[in-house]
This record gives sequence, structure tokens and C-alpha cells, in this order.
Amino acid sequence: MSINNNSGNSEIDQIREVVQRFGRGFSGRGSGLYLLILSILLGLWLASGIYIVEPAEEGVVQTFGRFSAITTSGLNYHLPRPIQRVTIVDVGSVRRFEIGFRSSGSDRGQEELDEALMLTVDENIVQVELLVQYRVTDSAKFVFNVQNPEDVLRTSAEVSLRSTVGQMTIDDVITGERARVQEDTKARLTSLMEQYDTGIFVTNVQLQVADPPAEVRDAFQEVVRALADRERLINEAQAYQNDIVPRARGEKQRAIEEASAFKDQRILRATGDAARFRSVLNAYRVAPEVTRERMHIEALEQILQEVKLILVDQNVLGGQAVPFLPLDEFNTSAAPSLAPLPSDVSTTEQEGE
Repeated sequence: MSINNNSGNSEIDQIREVVQRFGRGFSGRGSGLYLLILSILLGLWLASGIYIVEPAEEGVVQTFGRFSAITTSGLNYHLPRPIQRVTIVDVGSVRRFEIGFRSSGSDRGQEELDEALMLTVDENIVQVELLVQYRVTDSAKFVFNVQNPEDVLRTSAEVSLRSTVGQMTIDDVITGERARVQEDTKARLTSLMEQYDTGIFVTNVQLQVADPPAEVRDAFQEVVRALADRERLINEAQAYQNDIVPRARGEKQRAIEEASAFKDQRILRATGDAARFRSVLNAYRVAPEVTRERMHIEALEQILQEVKLILVDQNVLGGQAVPFLPLDEFNTSAAPSLAPLPSDVSTTEQEGE
């Protein structure tokens, strides 16, 4: 990078002219006063090289326009101009700038509003506002490699943002891919800063606003709300499906198991009934009368276990006496069954439950 030294030569000429004027003015008054004034001027000139660097700053020293050294915080000295000069660079703080908006001031003109309007891949216009944070990591590169490095950074950031938005649809920019806009823009901007070797490190890129233009914003918001409602209904239906399908499968499995158990029970019962019937049939074939009587008695035993029965002998005292029935010993809700005994029965018999 070439440096023009014409400004340094002009300053030397000016100093020489001042000295000559003092020499002509005081030549008649003696050389002592001339030397005193010259010494004062020389001291002031030499003292002009004293400077202070703050803790978060670095000093870039140039000797006749060429890079000479980097000075750190504290009291420092460089040879007076035009021999040396120093540029103080803030390397500790994080700086920021905005694209598409201004966070302070009232200079929001038409040009600043236009920089927020960008074209998407589906040929829609979207209004994007971006905040970029950065810091200087190499003060020498920041001073020498690029003229107006902050302007270069702003232009590169806008180019990176437009390139990213230009490869995405408006739906992705506004709704689902906001994080991708930030990541891709930062990656593109970082690559440009490394390519230009500016000594600038991009710390963060934040997407502040991504909206359609004001003229169609209401209509677009309606579409966004409709899409949100659609997504909500899909999620609710999915949740209902996740709840009802396992429950239906469980009920189905339970019904199958109950039916299988009922089938096995009926088969076993039918098998037992068939075996019992064959056993009775075989016994009946051997002794029909005995088998018939046994079956009759077994049936009576089963029936009489479930009823209350009082047997009354009608021939007691020639049928003249009124029989006494202990009704209070029976359940009043069920009336006893009265049955006459055959004539050869001489006693009253009560069958319990």
C-alpha cells in the first residue's frame, strides 16, 4: 500500500518558514531571545509526541507513513509529526451497526427504509432489519489494509444478508428459518472479512425484524395465523390419535382374550357335560330303573336345596286338628310351600334350607 508524503513535506516547510520569520524579526535584538523562542518552539514540538493509550485501545505508530509499531495502554511517546504519527484504535469494546433501521437519531430517511427491502427466491419482497456486532482484532490491518473499514463492513453485511434472503422463500425468512438467516449471513460476512483481511471479527448477527412490506402485512398475517391454526389442529389430532389408538388396541386385545377364555370355558363345560352324559348313558344301559331313580333323587336334592318346604300329615287326629305352622321361623319375604303327605306318612317333617 503506497503512502503519499506530500503532507509531511508541507509541514516541514511551514516550520522552516516560521523559524525564518522569527530569525528575521529578532535579528536586530540579539541572538539570545531568538534562541529562547526557538528552544520553546522546539520543546513544544517534541512534547507533541506524548500521548496516552487507554486500556481497551492500541496505538498504531507510523514513521513517514509506514507502519512502525503497536503501542499498548499507558503513557507513550512517538517522534513529533511529520516524522511519526499514531492512530488510536479501540480493540476492547464490541461495536455495532444496523441494517434497515437506526436505533437512535431521527435520520430515518427513504434510503434507510429502502435498504431493508429485499427480494426472496420466490420473487416476494420482505422487509429485513439486522443488527451486526463486531470488534477489531488486528489494529494494524484495520488501519492499513482497507480504506474506511467500517464502511466496507457495512456494505459486506448488506451484501451477505441480501444473498442469504435471495436464496430463501418468504415463508422461510418470516417464519421457520429465522435462525438460518442469521447463521448464513454471519458465515458469508465472516468469509468476506477474512478475504479482505480487515482485522475485524464479527461476533454476532441478530435478525431483528423479518416482515412483509406494510402494504401487504395484514393479509400476510392472516395467512400466518391460518397456518398456525392448521398446525395446531394437526397437533391436536395427532395427540388424540396417540391417545385413542393405544386405548382401542388395548380394548381389542382384552376383548380377544375374554372371548378366548369364554370359548375355552364353554368347550371345557361342553366336554364335561358330554362325558357325564355318556357316563349316565352307560349306567342307564346297564340298570335303567336304578339309574332313573337315582337321577330323580339327585334332581329333587338340587331343587329342595333352594326352597323351604313344610310337610303336613292330613291324617293326624283324623284330619280334625288344625296344624301349627312356625311361620316366624321362616323368611317373611318368601311364603312356605305346603304339600300334602301321602297317607302312609305319620310324622311332620321340615326340610331346611
